[in-house]
Amino acid sequence: MNTKQQIGLLILRVSIAFTMLVYGITKLIFGNEFITSLLNQYGLPSFLNYGVYIGEIIAPILIIIGFRTKLAGLIFAINCLVAILMVQLPNLLKLNEFGGWAIGLIFIYMMFGLSLFISGAGKYALSTKNKWD
Repeated sequence: MNTKQQIGLLILRVSIAFTMLVYGITKLIFGNEFITSLLNQYGLPSFLNYGVYIGEIIAPILIIIGFRTKLAGLIFAINCLVAILMVQLPNLLKLNEFGGWAIGLIFIYMMFGLSLFISGAGKYALSTKNKWD
């Protein structure tokens, strides 16, 4: 991969992971009772609500710094898939008020995580030698 592609991958990593990190920080500040209530509706233990912090804070930070990026990308993608299944499934075939796919943003996040799981962080990362980088 040439230098321009490596810089492009770095920009994608930082920008998309940062936007997810904002969601996680918001949940950290204001709580994630919504997640707890969803888990209760599905009959799942409420301690699983802490998984949102792994998917929306820890994984994005790892992606931004480029440490174990493949693993963080997988966690990121799974977090988004769970969000789609638990919250957005009724919107799967709907359009939003602007004519876009109602779940487009979370789907893009999920595909971003999956892409990082496949490709890794690239050259400009904290760690590049491990199989999970």
